[in-house]
Order: sequence, then C-alpha cells, then structure tokens
Amino acid sequence: MNGPTRREALLLAASAIAAPGFTAMPAFAQETPKRGGVMTVHFATEQRILNPSLQASTGVYIVGGKIQEPLVDLDSAGNPSPVLAESWESSADGKTITFRLRQGVTWHDGKPFTSADVQFTAMEMWKKILNYSTALQQFLTAVDTPDAHTAVFRYERPMPLGLLLRALPDLGYVSPKHIYEGTDIRANPANTAPIGTGPFKFVQYERGQFIIAERNPTYWRPNLPYLDRIVWRVVTDRSAAAAQMEAGQILFSPYSSLTIADSQRLGRDPRFEVTTRGNEGNARTNTLEFNFRRTELADVRVRRAIAHAINIPFFIENFLGDFAKPGTGPIPSVSTDYYPGADVPQYGFDKAAANRLLDEAGFRRGAGGLRFTLRLTPAPWGEDIALFSTYIQQSLSEVGIRIEIVRLDAAGFLRTVYREHDFDLATGWHQYRSDPAVSTTVWYRSGSPVGAPWTNQFGWQNDAADKLMDDAATEVDPVKRRALYADFVRLVQTELPVWMPIEQLFLSTFNKKLKNTGNNPRWASSSWHDTWLDS
Repeated sequence: MNGPTRREALLLAASAIAAPGFTAMPAFAQETPKRGGVMTVHFATEQRILNPSLQASTGVYIVGGKIQEPLVDLDSAGNPSPVLAESWESSADGKTITFRLRQGVTWHDGKPFTSADVQFTAMEMWKKILNYSTALQQFLTAVDTPDAHTAVFRYERPMPLGLLLRALPDLGYVSPKHIYEGTDIRANPANTAPIGTGPFKFVQYERGQFIIAERNPTYWRPNLPYLDRIVWRVVTDRSAAAAQMEAGQILFSPYSSLTIADSQRLGRDPRFEVTTRGNEGNARTNTLEFNFRRTELADVRVRRAIAHAINIPFFIENFLGDFAKPGTGPIPSVSTDYYPGADVPQYGFDKAAANRLLDEAGFRRGAGGLRFTLRLTPAPWGEDIALFSTYIQQSLSEVGIRIEIVRLDAAGFLRTVYREHDFDLATGWHQYRSDPAVSTTVWYRSGSPVGAPWTNQFGWQNDAADKLMDDAATEVDPVKRRALYADFVRLVQTELPVWMPIEQLFLSTFNKKLKNTGNNPRWASSSWHDTWLDS
C-alpha cells in the first residue's frame, strides 16, 4: 500500500493531548475575561439544517448549539449541569421524570420560554423526527405541563434518570412552539434561521459562504456572553482552512476538520493548540455500513470476509498514528460503565479466511479474479474517512471485490445513504455519547424513521437485538444494564450489520487568542457563553 509513513502520519502536536475519559478539565491560571471581538470558526460540512432539535450532529451543534439550548449540558467533569432545566427528579418506578424549568428566559423574538415549548419539542420533534431520539423516546407517552415552569415526562416503560440526563446535552435542545406549531416542521424556515434562547442570536446564513450570529443582549446568564459575534466560515478545502488559520482569518477548527499534515504543522506553531481536550464526550469510531438490500451483503459470510480482508492495525500505524487504536465493537473502550471488553467476536486481518468465506458464500472468482463490484460512499467529514475509503478499495481488490468510490458532499451523503438507501457500502463516523442508548444502539435498532441520519437504514432487522436494546434502555439496575449491553455487543459483532473497527478522539485546533476553550467534554457543541477573545 502506498501512503504516508507512520512518522509522517503522526500528529506530534506541541500541546499536550488529553487522555480519553471523562476526567475533570485541568485548572488554568485565572485571567480577567475581555468583552467584545469576533470568533471565526471553520465550518467544513454544511448539512443544510441548523436546528439541533431536529438533527443530532456535530455539524449542527457547532452552529445551533450557540443559538438554541438544551435542558441539560455537561460540566467540566462530565456531569449533568442545569441549563433550561434547573432541577429534576424521577419517580421510584422510573416512569415519571419531572423537570423544573428556568424562569425569566425569553426566546430571541421576545416571547417567553415555557413548559409548552418543552412539551411540543419532546412530542413532535424528539419523539418523531430527531435521529437517535426517536429510539430513545419510543416509550415516552406524554409530557404534562401543570404550570409554565414544570414539565412532567411520562413513560410506559422505565426511563433510567442517568440515561436521560446523559442524553439531553445532545438530544434535549428545545425549539419554540409558537414558531413550529401548525407548520410542516421539516420545512419550517426556522430550521436554517433558528430562534433560540441561547447566548447568540442568528443573523445571516449565506450558503457555501458563512453564517453569522451576534450577542444576545437579553441572555439569562448575567453579563454573558463575552463575544460580540461568531462567524462560521464555510471552507470545504481543508488545506485552505489551515491557511486561513495561519493568516488569523479562522480562530478555531473543530472535529478533526484539518488534514493530518496541517494539524501536525499547526501543532508545532506556538500560536496554536492542537488537542483532544474538550472532545472527551464525543469519542468516535470509524464505521463500515452494509446495505442488506444488496444480495451479497445480506450474507453474513461476505460481511465477515470484508472485515477479515482489511488490515486495521496497518492502516492505523501508517495513516492515523497514536490518536487511534483498533476498535472492538460499538461500545468503545472509553466507556468505563459499559465497555464489555475485547472478549467478543473479532475479525482480525486474515486474507485466507476472507477468500474462504467468499467461496463458501458462492461468490467465486470469475474473469480476471473478480467476484463482484460494490459502490462505497464515504462521508465527507474528515481526512481519515477519505483515506480509509481508499484503503478499503485497495484491500478488497486483493480478495476479488472491486470497489467504486462515490464521493458526495454532506447533504448528498446523508440523503443518499439514509433516505434513498442508494449505496452498497458506506463509511463514516459513529459518535459514542456516554451511554449506548444515546447514539449507539440506534445504528442497530429497527424501525427508525426513513431519512434519520446515523440510524439503522441498512435493511437489517433482528428481533433478539431489538429486545436486548429495549430491555437495556429501560433497565434501572446498572449491573443488569451492563450485562444486557454486553449481550448486545456479542450479538451484533456476530451478525456484523455495521462494523466499527477504529477508535479515535476528535482533534480541535485553537488559536491561543481564544480563552475558556475546551472546558467541558462536548465543548465544540456547547454554547460558548463564557468564551472570550484576548486580542
């Protein structure tokens, strides 16, 4: 295989790289925050929606998370922290969860925020539309609003309070009822011009160019935010984005959006910090997704053969380096509560086993050694995905499978794979958000709405897997939950409807003029209400 050497691939950043896990953020010397200034942000992948109540995605949170707010976020130690909800409590049976909402909060158009907004968003968006959340909230039957500042969630099966609180930072953003009620929610103009309660107010979105939000002068946190404005610059060329960072035109590039070589160079420049700090809540695994509508891929022997044909340790060593390691399944090793260990079915590099399985499945080599041809659609999120797709193509050619790579922009990828199902293989990222029921089991649970990104749109259904996922998501005993998830991992690693072979943490690249950065485990997605610029 041709490609960069291990030395070239390693990102030997000058700054320290935070260790995986939910540990408290390091203490920094106190500085007096300054008011004013414009924060410029690299926006690499437009998804044509900015409302995080409708689409759970880092590409949405990076903008929408500054304009709209969730009920709960995470603090520096990764614990639930009040935002629009000030407090919460659960009934003993786990079927009723009550939120006391913050008073004196207004939407950006001046209307008051009330429990009616929470009720509408939960029942009409979280339960029916929001990817990940449709599975999480499938047993939600009602949200009662006994007064303007109380929302009572009622479930037909228990909802573990810890699970819900870990989910809400990503799946708990609230939208204004008065803007959405009586409209086609998916087509509402507010999806690209959001109205929220957050520290910044939407101003302008020029597709393919920029998004602007300005300081909310009536924000409920006293004297915040510090920044006057945030400008997201749409730059799809990663090298061009790095050049803009070096020129001071961009101050922050999130979610591993730069090339490996540029991250290496900027990490040695004293003006910048290249780090995993602030990404601990978004551990990610690289995926290989199989479309079961394709006859060859519906055969588990073919899926296992494909996994055996790809030398993951070689790819990591030569292309990703020390910021990645082989994955062992859908629950990554950073999950101290639910990681089942590596004692589950694995598919190490074994070209002979790959060829044998393909022969057994009846797909013998024909003219020129070809067995069949597949289309591979890679997500446009990061350089590692592009490299991995080429590596997959080269690896499978050696066992007689020709791969045609179909590259699309972000919106095209989401539409083609998750709505139109017009793909054979897809590769991208899965993000683990502290509990398997938040954004992991949805890759396997049948019944997700067509078009919901990063859910099971692959034509795979397994009743035993569905039952395990449902039982685990409603089990309030943590020991029993852990055992159920271990059984789930063993089952899906045996059937392999999705393969998650690589673990990583995202890299963030900061200009050191930015202060109060990376101070919670999902910082790039959070509100930036206390971020300031030392000009």
